[in-house]
Amino acid sequence: MPEPRTVALVTLGCARNEVDSEELAGRLAADGWRLVDDASDADVAVVNTCGFVDAAKKDSVDALLEANDLKSQGRTQAVVAVGCMAERYGKELADALPEADGVLGFDDYADISDRLRTILAGGVHAPHTPRDRRKLLPVTPAERQTASVALPGHGQDAPQGPPADLTDLPAGIAPASGPRAPLRHRLGDGPVASVKLASGCDRRCSFCAIPSFRGSFISRRPSDVLGETRWLAEQGVREVMLVSENNTSYGKDLGDIRLLETLLPELAAVDGIERIRVSYLQPAEMRPGLIDVLTSTPGVVPYFDLSFQHSAPAVLRAMRRFGDTDRFLDLLDTIRAKAPEAGVRSNFIVGFPGETAEDLAELERFLGAARLDAIGVFGYSDEDGTEAAGYDGKLDEDVVAARLARVSRLAEELTAQRAEERLGATVTVLVEAVDEETGEVTGRADHQAPETDGQVVLTPAGGWWEPAPGMFVTAKVTGTEGVDLIAEPLGVQGTGHGDHGDGVGR
Repeated sequence: MPEPRTVALVTLGCARNEVDSEELAGRLAADGWRLVDDASDADVAVVNTCGFVDAAKKDSVDALLEANDLKSQGRTQAVVAVGCMAERYGKELADALPEADGVLGFDDYADISDRLRTILAGGVHAPHTPRDRRKLLPVTPAERQTASVALPGHGQDAPQGPPADLTDLPAGIAPASGPRAPLRHRLGDGPVASVKLASGCDRRCSFCAIPSFRGSFISRRPSDVLGETRWLAEQGVREVMLVSENNTSYGKDLGDIRLLETLLPELAAVDGIERIRVSYLQPAEMRPGLIDVLTSTPGVVPYFDLSFQHSAPAVLRAMRRFGDTDRFLDLLDTIRAKAPEAGVRSNFIVGFPGETAEDLAELERFLGAARLDAIGVFGYSDEDGTEAAGYDGKLDEDVVAARLARVSRLAEELTAQRAEERLGATVTVLVEAVDEETGEVTGRADHQAPETDGQVVLTPAGGWWEPAPGMFVTAKVTGTEGVDLIAEPLGVQGTGHGDHGDGVGR
């Protein structure tokens, strides 16, 4: 038997891209490819690109060029671009970056194995001409049910993957990440994993190009989400983060905008899953029932990743968004009345066309009162094909840079103050890493999402426990370092499902 071809997936961008990479890995492993971690050990390096903002696109190009350098050093024979930037630019990217041996769009995902074999054999795959994916045919709930086709089950020698009840959508209306994969192959072994609720977005924010290349909003069926979560629990996952472009819209295309409220308790009841986290929430779509479920369901952490973007009314209207400082503060008050220690994070754009000094001061007023745990700040830049790119009133680059620096400094101060408010609090920490050399133990509390919101450093606790990734620890916050917390372990929680209280103490 010939040695199987090897492939490495290099993932950039958001958690949605990470899920896409694991679905691509599942397809490839099922077709006989051997997955490797290091691109230098692979026959082909597949770079899952990000196409959101200029900085992310530059990172994606750099990753493709780095992978291309490997072709003159060892085993690597081909470099292939997939993901959002590949979908968004297609032939244009292929022409501008001949170092990439292939540029594949979302519609190529179902045939990823054949595409890579063709490229490795010296064949040329014609890159696609991008199209606006929002113009695909709409799907009604009835069409979703009647047109779905079950995927085949796993053979005895197939790699592990979720139960084979995932379904493709009808031809021509697949979600932006391609037809649902029959298998998902984990590319890491950590205790946290993301699960997609949906693909695409129906909002029309004037600064955002995502809907044009991710398509219209299409929800996954609750049974598929549950099946994938159960499989992840069997792989040792303890925390699941639900991701999509807009989780508050989940279910609207299935005929039930409140579907998330009923799905969350079911996910939290999955044996082995101890923490469910919901990301990407739209403030304008928050509803009382969803806030109730997010703040009162055991196993669902009171965590609110709210996409405010700004708080000055004039800027928000120009962004094609809703709300203002006082309404946003009222929303936060409603949340904290039900869950005082709830975690809240958000992103903001400064320097938007037409933004005045008064608008910036209004944003600063909101930030000063909001007590956010994590804040991302971005300076405005034009994005191809967006409405805002054609706006008058563009600010000079140096003005945008100065406002970005100013608000970023404020955000750093405010989030550090918010962390200090948690001094003396008792938190539940999911251990994610134990440094073998230093013994340092790090993890995250309920109010901290992976990678974006800081971490908890657990102080040495004698010999009464053996820290390991995946363990939940009750700890008391004794110090802070910026947004990070320092905490003293008090007890290890029981490993049985549903035990969210204190377990064995010292």
